[in-house]
Amino acid sequence: MIWLMRFIKGFLALWALIVIALVALVSFGPISSPGAIFNVIFGTVIDAPDQNKMQSRLKVPDGFSLGQYATGLKKVRMLEFTRSGDLVASQPRDGNVLLLKRDENNDGRSDQVSVLIEQLNRPHGLEFHGEWLYIAESNAIGRVKFNHDKGTIEGDYQQIITGLTDDGNHWSKSIRIKDELLYVSMGSTCNVCEEKDQRRSTIMRFNLDGSDAEIFASGLRNSVGLDFAPWDASLYATDNGRDLLGDDYPVCELNKIEKGGFYGWPYINGFGDLDPDLGDGKDALKETAISPAFGFSAHNAPLGLRFIRTAKMPAGFEKSALAALHGSWNRSKADGYKVLSLHWQDDGSIASKDFLSGFELDGDIIGRPVDIAEGPDGCLFISDDYAGTVYRVCYGVEQNTLAQEDTNEIDARWSALGAAEKEALSSQGKAQYALNSCRNCHLLDGKGNTHGKALTELSKRYTFESLSEYFLSPNPPMPQFLLTQQEREELSAYLLSTAQ
Repeated sequence: MIWLMRFIKGFLALWALIVIALVALVSFGPISSPGAIFNVIFGTVIDAPDQNKMQSRLKVPDGFSLGQYATGLKKVRMLEFTRSGDLVASQPRDGNVLLLKRDENNDGRSDQVSVLIEQLNRPHGLEFHGEWLYIAESNAIGRVKFNHDKGTIEGDYQQIITGLTDDGNHWSKSIRIKDELLYVSMGSTCNVCEEKDQRRSTIMRFNLDGSDAEIFASGLRNSVGLDFAPWDASLYATDNGRDLLGDDYPVCELNKIEKGGFYGWPYINGFGDLDPDLGDGKDALKETAISPAFGFSAHNAPLGLRFIRTAKMPAGFEKSALAALHGSWNRSKADGYKVLSLHWQDDGSIASKDFLSGFELDGDIIGRPVDIAEGPDGCLFISDDYAGTVYRVCYGVEQNTLAQEDTNEIDARWSALGAAEKEALSSQGKAQYALNSCRNCHLLDGKGNTHGKALTELSKRYTFESLSEYFLSPNPPMPQFLLTQQEREELSAYLLSTAQ
């Protein structure tokens, strides 16, 4: 009877995933990547690329090297460096802000990852100002005293702005500070609609204590990346164009933000096109709406934006920025999934080049870039919330490509078991494999679905503990079976001993 209940639970979980996929298809149109949808809706993650995949897939310009600074950072998003070289990162879905200790042993990896602050309400944007760390939660902006030398917070975290709405599609908040003023972006609740809360689809501005709120710019559907150009202090912001108008329309945007500026949404798309749903009768707005400074490809979802100030770069990057393209989902063929370099020309136009690419290949997606930060070592750091990784890109510096943790090391839990215990776990795991009908989708030791995914060399990618953890949130389309910790350990023992 127990095995029947487990089968029913697994069957229902699989059907739930199918129903969600069908609803998404009906509601949102073409979907280029089911994995991207699951990443957006459920925050699902995948493993960081191994060395072979790093070398064969991910590309940087000549003279640059690529490494993995930290891995295993579930759903990591925005990045900021402390004055001492530690890296702070947000984990909205877990409610955490992380501290990645600086690399003092020069192995290309963060020395330690710890939780700096926890139990926040979907923390996203981060900004240091003096001795304060500012944090943008989904419904508030807070700050806490920060000791840069020790890498610790001091005193209590306090919310200085409350009552921000976070319902609907674009709940995240991003922040920047300039000239003692705090800028806060708040995306729209929807794909295209007229907002009830006039603060949505805007960039707002406050004093550093949260007072004197004003709408600084409006008509911005979802501006996630904010930064000031170092040559003239102009504020620029990425913006995600609307969906459901085809594969290649409208463009996503880079906007030069002006005080009081209106940027078109929801009535005008891209470079002055009236929206087919809400643009009727809005011709007069075309005269005042500000067009983008640069148009990204449609549905590329530009997020993080960072102007190059201190990173060591070759000629050609004198007036440049990096933009992280999170990647498409409302598109029949995947696009984006890369980091672009943007180059300001003498005539004021902006040219783009691939900077870190290869996360998407023929629909196979191994990462979704989110944000960029400049490190004190002259390198660039890029977060990926799909593979839970922070990449390190350096010019003129050799890296050990991955410098990745050795997953072949026997972890403590496994090494503590005796031979008889391991054999017993593996035997029970074989039963779990059968009870959950894993053979219907996989090929293991020459048996099972010959057209399914073959399970081989798992010990090169997982430890006993990490594989057991994986079953809590497996990568789609694998369903999430409701296994106890004991059952997960049994299945892990069997697979690691069999999938050679």
